[in-house]
Amino acid sequence: MSHFYAMMSRMKYIERWALMRNSERENICEHSLEVAMLSHALAVLGNRRLGKHYDAERAAVIGIFHDSNEIITGDMPTPVKYYNQEMQELFHSIEERATRSLLGLLPEDLQSDYEGIFFPQPGEEELWRLVKAADKLSALIKCMEEEKAGNREFESAQKTVEAAIHALNVPEAEIFLAEFLPSYRCNLDDLSVNY
Repeated sequence: MSHFYAMMSRMKYIERWALMRNSERENICEHSLEVAMLSHALAVLGNRRLGKHYDAERAAVIGIFHDSNEIITGDMPTPVKYYNQEMQELFHSIEERATRSLLGLLPEDLQSDYEGIFFPQPGEEELWRLVKAADKLSALIKCMEEEKAGNREFESAQKTVEAAIHALNVPEAEIFLAEFLPSYRCNLDDLSVNY
């Protein structure tokens, strides 16, 4: 008997932004779906607009599982996780052990199929940077949604996350910010104008 998929289904119980007052709660299952869609979008943008050769479907699958270790670790608040270099290294080690534990829940004959989804493979650094950018874009979208709901709790987080996206230096993310992000400020009537 393997507990892997039953553990994955627990992503819906892990809430994000635990230290923040949220007008709308978000769990890592919801976040991971959005990251998967955004990862796919960034890969498609790179392929169509920048002459890249990303595997967009692989980017989406990596996005689905990118925070799965939080089933074990929980969503560590950013001020704690990035307090200093020592804390970052320690938490990275904890995340890696948690991911290895999840991988170990799979039958041995399936583990190699998931190893490359949980851990970067040689030559895939750019693809994983896209997923990281998608993760940050999802956080930025959450901040914008909270702002739209009148919650000022996320104001500084929004500035920090946007700066982090620019710092990643991912051209596909810059295209998304310019071309697609403004729509997230629209209400449903604005979005439905072409129906």
